Amino acid sequence: MIEKMKTVCIVAAQSEKAELLDALRALGLVHFAEKADADQGYLERFAAISRLIAVLEEQGGREVEAELLDDARFKALFEELNACLERRKAFEARRNAAAAACDTLAAWGSFSPDDVKALREQGYELHFCRVDKKLLASLEADEEVRFFRLAPVGKQEAVAILGALPAAYAAGEFILPEKSLDAYRQEIADCESGLAECDRQLKAAARHLPSFRAQLLKTQNDADYSSVSNTSQSEDGLVWLSGYLPAPDAERFKAAAAENHWAWAMDDPAADDEKVPTKVKYTRLTRLIAPVFDILGTVPGYREYDISFWFLGFFTIFFAMIIGDAGYGCLFLLAAAGLTVKSKKPSDAVQLLWVLSIATIIWGAMTGTWFGLEGAMKVPLLRSLVVPTFANYPQYFNVTTTQQQNSIMKFCFILGTIQLSLACVMNIRRKTREKDLSWVADLGWLSAICALYFVVLYLVVGEQIDLAPVAVIVLIGFVLVVCFGGMSPDKTFAQGLKSGLADAFTVFLNTISAFGNIMSYIRLFAVGMASLAIAQSFNSMALSLKGPLVVVGVLILLVGHGLNIVMGLLSVVVHGVRLNLLEFSGQLGMEWTGIAYAPFKKLDKIRK
Repeated sequence: MIEKMKTVCIVAAQSEKAELLDALRALGLVHFAEKADADQGYLERFAAISRLIAVLEEQGGREVEAELLDDARFKALFEELNACLERRKAFEARRNAAAAACDTLAAWGSFSPDDVKALREQGYELHFCRVDKKLLASLEADEEVRFFRLAPVGKQEAVAILGALPAAYAAGEFILPEKSLDAYRQEIADCESGLAECDRQLKAAARHLPSFRAQLLKTQNDADYSSVSNTSQSEDGLVWLSGYLPAPDAERFKAAAAENHWAWAMDDPAADDEKVPTKVKYTRLTRLIAPVFDILGTVPGYREYDISFWFLGFFTIFFAMIIGDAGYGCLFLLAAAGLTVKSKKPSDAVQLLWVLSIATIIWGAMTGTWFGLEGAMKVPLLRSLVVPTFANYPQYFNVTTTQQQNSIMKFCFILGTIQLSLACVMNIRRKTREKDLSWVADLGWLSAICALYFVVLYLVVGEQIDLAPVAVIVLIGFVLVVCFGGMSPDKTFAQGLKSGLADAFTVFLNTISAFGNIMSYIRLFAVGMASLAIAQSFNSMALSLKGPLVVVGVLILLVGHGLNIVMGLLSVVVHGVRLNLLEFSGQLGMEWTGIAYAPFKKLDKIRK
């Protein structure tokens, strides 16, 4: 459930500002929606430490630090490593410049630019050019041009011209470098040596990664403190802050306010307040889906629904159908068991993996899919677990392929209709409690969706449906949505009717969209069948190899099924999550634009 929030304003004496901030951070309840920027120094320090951590992690050093560095020792190491990074940057720049110079000079060979400069000082001004054969012939015929030929450079002739080349001849002049080829090569070697020394220094410092992470956390806490401090307002010797806190924690706040002698005011958030944070209170069951929300970065709005229970249920079914193979489910189950044994207390993600693994095994057993092997149906126990109309090898159950495919597709459409209808029921339940007459529009959507299900069966599965009553129900639903969709508690019936009629064309388009939403659940069937086909293809390739090539066959099985599992997991993200976040949430009217509740407190881990 989404916890109710309260707005709160805290006032204290200006002279007690530090004590106010310290006490609020220790309390860890108040969320500040619009915080000012932290002091620039903290932001720069955070960026610098983050950069160093990334560099040290690249060194692959093991974290063997027995004791964290104190602030003084860390400061010395921090400055030393920053200087090391600057040296490494300079070495890389010099090496790259020297390498570029070497590439240019290599074709001209090794010579000393100082010798050429010495000749110029003696009055012999030499210019080096690359010329084609036609230009070379012109130079040879011109008695006023003095030059001598050099070794060819690439595919062109090279000449050294004494004096300036007449403007009539278009030739690309070689600019004399500052150093010789050998000198540039030595410079590259020196830079490589310097870089190696920097890498050794960084690798040695990698053992202090725990200290760097601790200092990064400390800096982030300091930055948060600075941000809240800059957010506070003051006037006439008083300082005050405004924020939000969960309603169940209001008594804790009041006790802290009394203890610290704060003045405060508390109220419910205004109806148009869009800055109210969302705090989702998970149950022991629904918190299993929290890792998925964390990965997606989705937060429901404060006035939206907490759909974690329904998301978990449908996501589990979608996951099982998309992966679709009981053999893969067994592999996931083994992974979950390994992670559980490894950790004393399995995380929510590991517990979710248990649920998804079991669901995948159940669905795979129902369809008779075990690593895509048809031979599994020759095992009596595995064959007895199959639901005949769902069997991926229907020939073993006297079922035609068409019947099997239609059954799976029908099941997908039933799932879609149930989920979308559930969204309508949830809207009706909520709006009736709020005395919002637009619940009638959701009743219209419910009837239209249920009727459109039969249209989908008629068009896709080919079932014989009397479309006349279906069309009447869809029309009735359309009329209800148009007439009552614009209703709200702050409008009169006439105003709501006028608003709804103005959106009639949009409702027509949304009705077509509702048909498409039900149809979109066929992706569960399509992706599952594609995964099975891929598994069967790799099995056929591997099992066709005999003799010494069996080793290659085993490799094909491992790589092929591994690739299929990865593709299946990606499909879960693309399709399984989409059906919950777009089709289902869209029918609910959710936009997922919530602000996560993040109270002002001392963090114990880095906040991303």
